Amino acid sequence: MNLLIKNHNPDVLSCLANLSNDEVFSPVVLANKMLDLLPDNFWSNPNVKILDPACKSGVFLREAAKRFNDGLKTIIKNKQERANHIFNNQLYGISLTQLTALMSRRSLYGSKHANGKFSLCSNFKNPDGNIFYTNYTHLWKRQRCHYCNLNENSFKRESAKSENYAYNFIHKLDLAILNMKFDVIIGNPPYQLNDGGGMGTSAIPIYHLFVQQARKLNPKYMTMIIPSRWYSGGKGLDKFRNEMLEDKRIRKLIDFFDSKDCFPGVDISGGVCYFLWDRDNSGDCEVKTIRNGIENISNRPLLENNADTFVRFNEAVKILKKISIHKESSLYTLVSERRPYGISDSVKIKDKPFGGSVKCYSYPTDGYINFKEIKKNTEELLKFKVFIAKAYGERGNFPYVVIGKPFIGEKDSCCTETYLQIGSFKNEYQAKNLLSYVNTKFFRFLVLLKKNTQNASRSVYSFVPNQNFEETWNDEKLYKKYSITKEEANFINSLVRLNNGEK
Repeated sequence: MNLLIKNHNPDVLSCLANLSNDEVFSPVVLANKMLDLLPDNFWSNPNVKILDPACKSGVFLREAAKRFNDGLKTIIKNKQERANHIFNNQLYGISLTQLTALMSRRSLYGSKHANGKFSLCSNFKNPDGNIFYTNYTHLWKRQRCHYCNLNENSFKRESAKSENYAYNFIHKLDLAILNMKFDVIIGNPPYQLNDGGGMGTSAIPIYHLFVQQARKLNPKYMTMIIPSRWYSGGKGLDKFRNEMLEDKRIRKLIDFFDSKDCFPGVDISGGVCYFLWDRDNSGDCEVKTIRNGIENISNRPLLENNADTFVRFNEAVKILKKISIHKESSLYTLVSERRPYGISDSVKIKDKPFGGSVKCYSYPTDGYINFKEIKKNTEELLKFKVFIAKAYGERGNFPYVVIGKPFIGEKDSCCTETYLQIGSFKNEYQAKNLLSYVNTKFFRFLVLLKKNTQNASRSVYSFVPNQNFEETWNDEKLYKKYSITKEEANFINSLVRLNNGEK
């Protein structure tokens, strides 16, 4: 029997159901593409050590074992000796749970016990082999975990207590293997944890903690697949975003706008990406964007001049440079923060006007509230403005609508936190001209470059240039102003469309 089986038909690791959209099993094809980022001569080097700090199925280590088995044939000719060397000295994993530890050992060693009768490795003395798992607990400080920031109250309310989700790699670092020097750290970490907010729908990201911890171990190479939401920061990711964008050692970035192009059947808002971090080499990054199976590659900095976030599409970089030539202020300056009038969605709304009432736009219904409910910006009531939903999500293939349908807020009107306000004007004519601008593909394309989740906060409008709202706007006029070519216009049209009823 071949000690390192190459051909499974079907491969069991390609048939696993995902635990959730936050703990996704890596397809075999993806694991190999990530391993392809490493130098070819690694696989014939018997001293190379690889760590997967977030083992689920063991696919990364199993596929690496196959490569080592081929690469070391001329150095260690005996099959069993070669297998023993690879499994004992080159491949290591830290599992997320007890279950995934057993699964990873079964994938790598052919047995859930590394020292079992049917194990592919014949000289392990313990059942764990080099796949480690310890059932750690969180370290609570001020009702938050010191390591992962999980909400203590939320955790205690969870009914399932079989797993602590105190992932070893980002909690206590007393695992003996972490004193070793690794050449490669590779993996697909869990993405987020429920933090108890938003009636149980809120979550805190944790994937960045795995990347940061891996960087501290200073391997020669690191490659991980993570959600692309970090491009825009927010929710604890601002520091991580800055670290990543300013790190010249990230030499390759492969970005999937639609996660289903990478993880078939898995919908992860904002898409996913994987990268190669090369400790000893710095420079521009080879950025490969993948959309509907079509690849576009460009060598460029992750952080363009005058940008505070990653420009997702290579084709968009040239368009943004054309816009920057005009040195216009950003529409960001006209967009309100959350709760423009300090009114929450829980405010009591009446369906008819009454004494001292003000028109209020909300969800699921509009109506009237008492003027006393307005906490700030009361001077805006006497002006015309544009309201737009602060969250808008959609799924499926391009083109996207990107943002909710905007509308004019008349005088003596306000809104709850459902909406953001864009601009305020003394006359309706200017507000309508702003509305015409928002209702262009050009506008929505620039928002799309910053909007990686359904959340459409103020920050997603920072790439949008301000205009003179004494005149109306349409795409033809904007393309001419910014010298947008026909090819660039076609690219924009391929990404965005307008809401039903818009022209």
